[in-house]
This record gives sequence, structure tokens and C-alpha cells, in this order.
Amino acid sequence: MLSRRLFLTGSALLGKSLERPNVLFIAADDMNNALGCYGHPLAKTPNLDRLAARGVRFDRAYCQYPVCGPSRCSLLTGLRPDTTKIFDNNIAVRDTLPDVVTLPQLFKNNGWRSVRAGKMYHMDVPGSVGTNKWDDPPSWDVAISPPGAEQRTPGKARNITEGKRARWDTVAFDGDGADQADEQTTRIAIDTMNQHRDRPWFMAAGYLRPHVPHVAPARFFDMFPARDIPLPVNPVNDLDDIPLASELAINTRAKDMGGMSEADKRDAIRAYLASVSYMDWHVGRVLDALEKSGQAERTIVVFWGDHGWHLGEHRRWHKRSLFEESMRAPLLIAAPGRRGNGRAAKGLVEFVDIYPTLAELAGLAGPANLEGQSLRPLLDNPGRAFKKAAFSVVTSPPGITGRAVVTDRYRYIRWTGPHPDEELYDRVKDPREFTNLARDSKHAPALNQMRSVLDSGWRAARAG
Repeated sequence: MLSRRLFLTGSALLGKSLERPNVLFIAADDMNNALGCYGHPLAKTPNLDRLAARGVRFDRAYCQYPVCGPSRCSLLTGLRPDTTKIFDNNIAVRDTLPDVVTLPQLFKNNGWRSVRAGKMYHMDVPGSVGTNKWDDPPSWDVAISPPGAEQRTPGKARNITEGKRARWDTVAFDGDGADQADEQTTRIAIDTMNQHRDRPWFMAAGYLRPHVPHVAPARFFDMFPARDIPLPVNPVNDLDDIPLASELAINTRAKDMGGMSEADKRDAIRAYLASVSYMDWHVGRVLDALEKSGQAERTIVVFWGDHGWHLGEHRRWHKRSLFEESMRAPLLIAAPGRRGNGRAAKGLVEFVDIYPTLAELAGLAGPANLEGQSLRPLLDNPGRAFKKAAFSVVTSPPGITGRAVVTDRYRYIRWTGPHPDEELYDRVKDPREFTNLARDSKHAPALNQMRSVLDSGWRAARAG
């Protein structure tokens, strides 16, 4: 277990960059904020909770595109989707940015050993698990995509959405999962830390869970009796004021889930939480090995989910929406010696901020075109204000584009294309975003203000 001493002592480090620190860069797939450290009432994630207690937990971290491929390319390049031109999956980053210097590549170019195990750039799950289809070779010295049994794992299996186009497979199996890709990712991460003590490393561990299929040891399913799982409560008329473009943008997986019974929905949530706990167990093993290796004092640990995931909120069961549940995702940064360790940052931050943060903490000069801001000020003073707004975008055939901007008070969404429309939510009075105020003339001043924030763009929203 990572000791509190490693993260709260070392005053000589305060206000300085660690000298050539290791970076343990952990990603989870389709990970919403269902973690104990974020206050989820059912989640059992003791390892990520202890990481959050020893680092800074970012409570309002937003991805720039609520789909895997575009979000990951944006995060790993420090560039927004409008710059990367990657608006969907199955696109390699150098298809649109042949000369980009990615985050792991920056460390590799400066002498770090850069290793990837598992999913970091886009990878179809489960279809391309075990392949390097959309990976970026210049980012790594070593890149391994472990194969995994996925839904073919022997065990108690079920497709919750049987008969629908979208599958929601679950498998509860005996043992720890030696045939799972995430097991191999954990082993590679531990081996990398143990075998390369004489050279700094950037270890990117990309876990597939909790992405469907929800495959996990039966003991994790047993933690969540279906009868104890509450279902999200949505007003009967919740979708009456949702623009048509918003309904068309969310892909067919979410719509196909609408026919599930209440028992099916509880089983789906249960399987998701079990997968999260399984992923947390893997993370715990890596964190324990880090401390045992004697390198924790000079290792920055980052944990992030690529985007959120709906579990019935607004009657949705997927990603690709611009609501809070899809656009917001977890971000934990534990850098030894920072003054803010053990606290939560409430300010607005974006995933494009991760690249400049790690570059600064390591004393590296990132590319001049990065479109985020270093989060280092929040690592020392989590209570300070940061950005004025966070931005995200989503696209969908036929020609639909949605752009969202979030401030301390409001969420504003503008839809363009064949069905132009707007949404406005008061995040203070209506935190679950049930009432679209854009069509209410009483809220015209707030609507005009948020239109201006979106039109002014991310540069105008930067922290002072």
C-alpha cells in the first residue's frame, strides 16, 4: 500500500519539478465517476480511493469528446478534436497529424523508457483486443496489446440485451482471470517497474474494464446483490424538451437498451460495478508493486477514464451524449511532494490539460501548440479557481455536430446540422439536468451569456 509519507513529505520537492520522475499512466475504458472516492454510494474501489487520498482528486474533469478514439487522441496529443480532426473511432492519430509529438513520445524522446500495455489509443473492445490496429508506434519503445478471452471466458454468462442490436454481455468466472487482457497488462506494468530501475520510465497501463463485455471474477459480482441496486429516477417527461439532434447523436446502443426490464437494468449496473471493482483490484496490485520496488518517491501516478458512461440517467445506457454523465470522467494525479495531496480540486479542468501538466512536472518543454494548461497550480492549491469553462464536442451522421460548454453555473449545448437547436441547464438548481431552459424567455440573459462563452472559445476561458 502506498504510504502517506511518500506523498505528503519531501518538502524539498515543493515548488519544483521532480528530477526525471517515472510516470505511471493508468487508463480505464468507459469509466464514469462510479468510484468510492467520488462519493458513489455502492462502488467498492479501495485502491483508487487510497490513490485519491494521497494525490489530488479532480471533481470536475471533462473529456473533449465523449467517445473513446477521439477522446484518447485529444488527451495524448494535448490538442482538441477540432485540431486533431479525429471525430470518430478507428482513426490513427497520424492519419491526421503525421508530425505530432504525443505525450508518451515526448518522454521517450527525452530518455524515458516508454512502454504501453493494453488499451491507450483506440482499440475496439472486444473485436480488436490483442491487436495494435490504431496504435501509434512512435509513442513507445515497447507496445504490447495482450489478447484476452473477453465474452468467451468460461463462466456464468448472459447477454442482458438478448434480441437487440447492441450486446451487453456479462461473464462471472471463477479465479482471478489469467486469460484476461487486463491480467497481462498488470503483469507487464509490474515487470517494467522492476526491470528498469536505472532509467526513468513512462508506463502506460490501459485497462479494458469496465467496457462491455463486463467480464470479472464472480467474487466481484457477489459484492453487489442485484436487489440492493437502485435504478436512476428520471421524470416521466424528461425527454420532452431534448432536441431531436441530441436523440440522433446518441448511438443505437443507447436506444436499444430501452426495452430492458427493471431486473435487466439492475443486472447491467451490477455488472458495471463488478467490472470497476475488478479493474480497481488490478490497479491496487500495480500500486503495491510500485511501493515495493522502492520507486514511489520519484513516480507520478495518473489515473483517468477516457469519458463517462450513462447507466440509465436520462434513460440512456451508453456514451456519446453531452450530459454530465457522459462528458465528465475521473482524474486522479498523485505527484510526490505537492502541497495539495490528499485534497480535491473543484475547479473546471479538461483532459487536454494532462499533457502540459506532466511535461511541466518532469521539467520537459512540451510542443508550443498544446491547447491545455498545466494543472500544477491545482496540485499545490486545489481550492483555487481555474478555468472559466470546459468544452466538448460530439458528431454524428447525418452532419450533426453538438458543442457543449460547462461553467460553474450552466451547461450550454448547441446543435448544428439538419436539426439545429440549443440546450441550457442550470447546474446549481438542476444538477441532474432535467429542465432545458433554452426555450424559456425568462432565461434569455443566461442563454445569451453562454452563447458568448461558447463563441469566444477555449482560449478566452483559460485560467488567469
